[in-house]
Amino acid sequence: MRIILDAMGGDNAPQAVVAGAVRAARELDTDIVLVGRETEVRAALAVCGGAETPRIEVVHAPDVVTMEDEPGMACYNKRGSSMTVALKMLKDGQGDAVVSAGSTGALLAGATQFVKRIRGIRRAALGPVIPNGDKGVLLIDCGANVDSTPEYILQFAYMGAFYAQRMMGVQRPRVAQLNVGTEDTKGGALQKQSFALLKAASDAGQFDFVGNAEGSELFTGRFDVLVTDGLAGNVMLKTVEGAAKFMFRQLKGVMYKSAPNKLAALVLKKDLAGMKAMLDPSEVGGTALIGISKPVIKAHGSSDERAIFNAVRQAVACAQADVAAAIEANIDHMRLEKEKEI
Repeated sequence: MRIILDAMGGDNAPQAVVAGAVRAARELDTDIVLVGRETEVRAALAVCGGAETPRIEVVHAPDVVTMEDEPGMACYNKRGSSMTVALKMLKDGQGDAVVSAGSTGALLAGATQFVKRIRGIRRAALGPVIPNGDKGVLLIDCGANVDSTPEYILQFAYMGAFYAQRMMGVQRPRVAQLNVGTEDTKGGALQKQSFALLKAASDAGQFDFVGNAEGSELFTGRFDVLVTDGLAGNVMLKTVEGAAKFMFRQLKGVMYKSAPNKLAALVLKKDLAGMKAMLDPSEVGGTALIGISKPVIKAHGSSDERAIFNAVRQAVACAQADVAAAIEANIDHMRLEKEKEI
């Protein structure tokens, strides 16, 4: 396995990316390619004691995609950037997956431009796994497509189901549509039209569509995949992240409020740490760009060494699971009749 890392992407690059890469090379039995400004990357390797680490290669890329660059054209305009070089290496078969903590928009556009979508897929989607105490829930899309059509929603559902099968170990994924209510007739034109397509696919035996779901049901375990447009999905994801941070701040305040509470905190310390880890984005590592022909993982912009390590681990799992192959093999089920004729 050979994972390509955008060494210059993210708030803590290149040091955190390099440190995470060194750990991954040592613990995950995989080759790592660090793409970035060679002098800075090698300096970071020296700082973390990884200069002589076997299975690490450095590929020079003189430029960097920044958050100020226009996302849609960043990789195209900056052909020498670490992100672009990494994606072109993946396209050319020089690695099995790419990991980047850089600009989400630029990575999505670059992956679409250079690595390409799976033939027949209209739009790639971001699919983070939200922990719910069991296997988690795949939320798709969470921001790649602010404007969606019923056809996009149908394809997101299929792609999410295949991802849940191959990556989350769910044999028969249950798919729900995010809506303002659970009744079949709820929502606007997009949700109503999407509902009809999802139900038809379910009736044909492609996956189990369990109907509409409200946001409050995310942690109930009623479904494995929650499909929605990118705008609603992104709002929901950020709300969940914010609520988790608020809850732990409040809990910390309660636990240190008095001597008896502090004693209780010591007793519960291990369990609380486990709960916090379950909700920590660094433990997941990143979000897959589902629908791209080869695995591309978007790590959080503030990723530290641990988050990068986990993103690499996720990339290895994605490459081994070959979700793209499952999507490609079933593409005829994912297109409307009028699209199949084109």
